[in-house]
Amino acid sequence: MRIEIDSQSGFCFGVVTAISKAEEALQREKVVYSLGDIVHNRLEVQRLEGLGMQTVTHEQMPRLGGCSLFIRAHGEPPATYREAERLGIRVIDATCPVVAKLQKSVVAAHERMKKEGGQVVILGKRGHAEVIGLTGQVDEPIPVIENVKDLDAIDFSRPIYFLSQTTQSIELFEQLAEEMRRRAGDPSRIIAHDTICRQVANREDHLRAFAGRFDTVLFVCGRKSSNGKVLSEICRQANPRSHTIEEARELQPEWFDGVESVGICGATSTPKWLMQKVADAVSQIAGQQEVQHTK
Repeated sequence: MRIEIDSQSGFCFGVVTAISKAEEALQREKVVYSLGDIVHNRLEVQRLEGLGMQTVTHEQMPRLGGCSLFIRAHGEPPATYREAERLGIRVIDATCPVVAKLQKSVVAAHERMKKEGGQVVILGKRGHAEVIGLTGQVDEPIPVIENVKDLDAIDFSRPIYFLSQTTQSIELFEQLAEEMRRRAGDPSRIIAHDTICRQVANREDHLRAFAGRFDTVLFVCGRKSSNGKVLSEICRQANPRSHTIEEARELQPEWFDGVESVGICGATSTPKWLMQKVADAVSQIAGQQEVQHTK
């Protein structure tokens, strides 16, 4: 059996930077508090907890005066920074540069639409940390849509500035933008600004090709990963014998009956060490095997 780990899978640069900043902070301080899970991967969170990181909620901030609070790559609304300053909390800001740029775009789009009597609409997963940070950039409510059905709640008599969460599907964004233009009647009333991270989006075509090369594909990601849900579905479409797992102990021996090749890939929140552990476990199931990496 040939086992291959996709070299283009794993942490995006925003998550790599956040993890590095967290590890540096934990070398200086015994405890660093992370506002929400630093990454949507339970096992990586557990690894960092072993180094002294503790995950907290916004409601727990009042007891953190004098402590260090880590802002993860997803970013936060301005209100969080104001509250931290009021409480005397030191902030370690690891907001992804792509997300930070998008936050500024939300503010600029809102100002423009306010002058034109229009509205900002964001493609994203409601309740997702990044989306909460984006909608919190302005004081007025911003509609968040997840699919075509959600467009029924949008007022197409007003101009629309359409933006996207950084990890959404380009195909879905373009589909929704086209439907918005159709419903608006006048396409010029819709401004569709594609703000999807290309380091994430470019993985889609790569994963389609990668998944199609193997008898069986294992997609490794955390249950909470929004990006993982999108990319795992792409793998499944490219190869029906794709299985999504969070860790190696979820592997089922029958998945590998008669299998000669296994591809292992993951989300932007999946650490390389975890994909390696899955590869090692597959090797044990197979009784031997060499683990290869794509170039």
